[in-house]
Amino acid sequence: MVRSAEREQQILHCAALPVSVGCDAIGGVAASVGCDASSRRCIVSSGWGQEWDTPTCQEKVMKTRNLMLTLALCFAGATVCLAQSAQMGTWKLNEAKSQIPAGAMKNTTVVYEAAGDSVKVTTDGTARDGEPQHTEWTGKFDGKSYPLTGDPDADSRSYKQIDDRTLTIANMKDGKAVTNGRVTVSADGKSRTVRATSTDSAGKKATSVAVYDKHPSSPFKH
Repeated sequence: MVRSAEREQQILHCAALPVSVGCDAIGGVAASVGCDASSRRCIVSSGWGQEWDTPTCQEKVMKTRNLMLTLALCFAGATVCLAQSAQMGTWKLNEAKSQIPAGAMKNTTVVYEAAGDSVKVTTDGTARDGEPQHTEWTGKFDGKSYPLTGDPDADSRSYKQIDDRTLTIANMKDGKAVTNGRVTVSADGKSRTVRATSTDSAGKKATSVAVYDKHPSSPFKH
């Protein structure tokens, strides 16, 4: 091992290292790894020099590579699970089957889609005053509140997974619940029912039942 006041560059064979993984002299993992296209060798920058042949270095690089692979597989698995969820897809309001009080907010289109390892929920419809309303929410079905945009009556929302086809939902305003509901997808995956109770600023409660049909062009299948 050679100590140097300046950062050294070690030349390693590209086949020996995965991208973005290298070793420094104390057995740590280097963050800076590049490849020389002409010689097809990897260039690892570190403050201390250490030969690739050092067993400790090889062991740590292999462990890091395996960890990166495991994380990638976990991420991919989570995305696949989300894509297969009964809630995912585009849903259109079936007004004939719904029971929504006059003057209540109404979502005519709801889209659930994967956003990394989270879920993005987008709604389009009308607000209490009849004006168009577009909301967006990104989070997880873990019962925790995540920011909600576009809704004047709420600033955050939480979903909690009950089973494969059921979620509970709560819209919050300044930390206080203003809407509580239950979202259930039918056994055949073709319809979705939202039963909700909301409370306005005057403390008046209203109950609604909104029934949605899965849009035929939705890429998500049950």
